[in-house]
Order: sequence, then structure tokens, then C-alpha cells
Amino acid sequence: MQKNTSEVTHTPAVGMAINNMQTLFVGVLKVWTIPIVLMLSIASGFTTFYGLSHFIIPWIALVITVAIQSIVVICSLEMAGIHFKANRTRYLSVLLSLLIALTASVSFSYFKFYEISQKDNIHITRINALRLNSKTYIKNVLAIKQNILAQHRTALEKASHDASQAYFGTHPDVALAYRNQVGKGPFWKHYNDIYQTKKLANDKLSSEFSELDKNIKSLQMNLADLDVSVDTQAAYFKFLTSFQDLQFTVNQLTSQFGIALPDAPLLQTYKQFSAGITPSLALWSNFSLFAFICAAMVDFFTVLLSYRLEFTAPGPLTADEEELIFDCLRQFSQFRINENDELEMIIEKSELEKARNYSDWSRMFAVGLLLSRGFLRKIDHRTVEFSPNLYPLVAEKMSAKIKKLRAELAQNAVNSHD
Repeated sequence: MQKNTSEVTHTPAVGMAINNMQTLFVGVLKVWTIPIVLMLSIASGFTTFYGLSHFIIPWIALVITVAIQSIVVICSLEMAGIHFKANRTRYLSVLLSLLIALTASVSFSYFKFYEISQKDNIHITRINALRLNSKTYIKNVLAIKQNILAQHRTALEKASHDASQAYFGTHPDVALAYRNQVGKGPFWKHYNDIYQTKKLANDKLSSEFSELDKNIKSLQMNLADLDVSVDTQAAYFKFLTSFQDLQFTVNQLTSQFGIALPDAPLLQTYKQFSAGITPSLALWSNFSLFAFICAAMVDFFTVLLSYRLEFTAPGPLTADEEELIFDCLRQFSQFRINENDELEMIIEKSELEKARNYSDWSRMFAVGLLLSRGFLRKIDHRTVEFSPNLYPLVAEKMSAKIKKLRAELAQNAVNSHD
């Protein structure tokens, strides 16, 4: 028998401990939700400000950003405390305000996440543009090189042929008296000098084109390094230097042979090459689903946690107010558990109270007080439900009443025994 008593007394203690731990855990989660909501609002505000500041003055963008994030949090909290049937106008106005604030926040945040998500693609696009411009320019330079080499090769072959004809005396310009005479005469010497001059010019040209080929190779190598370099600024300056060296060599060659300069591309400065995306409505035409999801996800979590926080009471009730509302709530008789798993009560007079012309001013004052403080939520014109923060207050008062009643019963039992 003693063992059963120990089990009976031990079990409630364990259950009480588990209940206290669960209550503490839930309370900590609710408290921890507040800084999470604030941090999410700050994160969303940063991306919103980034996009908005590209369209208007920064300090105005900051003010609007604070207003947008405040509306998102406040309207989310209000949505948790109102029902559509209770006040359709208020519900729709809050919902409309929330949707407008979310649209503005997500739209301007999209620009920042677009820049982050498309950073690699932007870099690749700019590298490809440089590669295409360089390839086109090199192609034009090589075409000029081939034309010049072809002209010099033709001239060199003609000079070699003239010298050979002069040696064998078959050249058309050789006098009839010396025709068909083989040997190194004055005619051969003249045409041989021309051939040697052409050959020296061709060798010099080959040397110059060798320098040109080195510049082209250096340009291509620096362009390849720019694609993978960690120090983008240094790599880009090397690329620009190699391009300028190539352009200088080409200018010298074209001026030397009287050839028109090839069209050179206008390359970006490093500031332009490394610049981020300037937000504009054109970015929506190249829509990025990933960037949009990231922008919407931050605001979604802000709304969700704010809604689940269900913290609308501006301050606690005083001891006198707690006594008042407990006594007044006890005067209502129609309670039920609704579909939200909350305690719901009808605040209208019953038929009997209407027949007796009962005055419910005091209890309706308590209902109005609790509604204004966020401890009750209105469902429609005749019903309200308890907010989660009201249950502990009522439970405390009920526990005090039960303890007082038990103490009175115990005292009466002692008095009757005496």
C-alpha cells in the first residue's frame, strides 16, 4: 500500500516537471522569434534599400524602406489577431497594405539577388565580349598582315625572276647585243641589287611581323588569365597593356605601308568592367526565378514568423484589471472549442437575459478591454476567441480560486470536527 502511494505522488511530480519544461521551451521559442523577425526585417530592408536607392535619393530610400518593413511586420501581426467575419473592411485593408508592402519589398530586393545570382554570368558575358572584340580585331590585323606579306612575296618573286633572266640574258630589257649572254654583267648586277633590296625588306618585314605575333600571343594569354585570375584588377590592366602594345605595332605597320587602320574596339575601363548591375525594369525581361525566390523567401519567413508570433498586446494587465476581467468572463455561459483549437465564447445576451432586460455593461467593458489589449480576438459580431496569452492569466486566477476554496473546505472540516 505504501508503494502505491509513492507511485501516485511521484507521477504528478514528473508530469509537472515535463509540463514546466515544455512551457519554458515554448516560451523561449516565442521570445527567440522576436529577434529572428527583426533580423529578417533588417536583411530584407538592406536588399530593398539597395534596389530603391538606385531610383531615388538614398535618405528617402532609407525612410521608405523602414516604412515598408514596418508595414510588413505590423500587418502580419494584425492578420494573426483579426478574422474576416469580424470586420471585413479592416481585414481587407490590412491584407491590401501587406500585399502592397510585400510587392515593393520583393520587387526592389529582386535587383540585389539578381546581381548576386547573375554575378558569374555577368563576368562570363563581359569576358566573352572582350574575347569577341579581340578576336575580331586580331582577325582584321591578320588579314592586313597576309595582304602585306602577299604583296612583298610577289614583289620578291618578281625581283628574283628578273635577276635570273638578267643572268641568262633573256630579260626583255637586255640590249640585243648582250641577249642570251650568260654571266654577271651590269644588267644582272642592277636586277640583283633590286632583288637583294627586296629580300632585306622582306626579312625586316618578317621581323616586324614576328613582334606583331608576340603581341597577339600576349593579348590572348592575358585574356585567358583574366578569366581565372583572383586579382581581376591586375589581370585586366595586363590585358589592356597588351592590347595597347598590339594596337601601337599595328599603327606603325599601317603607317609604314600606307594602309588604312583596322577598326579597333572601344574597350571598357576597369571600373566599367567590374561595375555591378544598375537596377532597372529591363532586368525583369531577363527574369531570374532563383533571384525572385530568394527575394520572396526572406519576406515570406518574416510574415510567417510575425503571424505565428501572435504578439499584439501592448502591455500586461494590472492586478485590478485581472480581477475585473476574470470576474466578468465568468458571467458568460456559452463557450466552445472552435476550429482553431481556441476557446470561443458568445458575447451576446442569451434569450433569458434579454427577457429579463439584463445589463451586461460590465462584462462587455471587460471584453472591449481584452480586445484592445490583444487578449481576445473577434471572430464575428457575436463571438470572440481567447488569444494564447490570455490562458495563463485565467489559469492563474482559477488556480488561486481553487486553492482558496480548498482552504475554506479544510477549515470548515476542522471547525466541524472541533
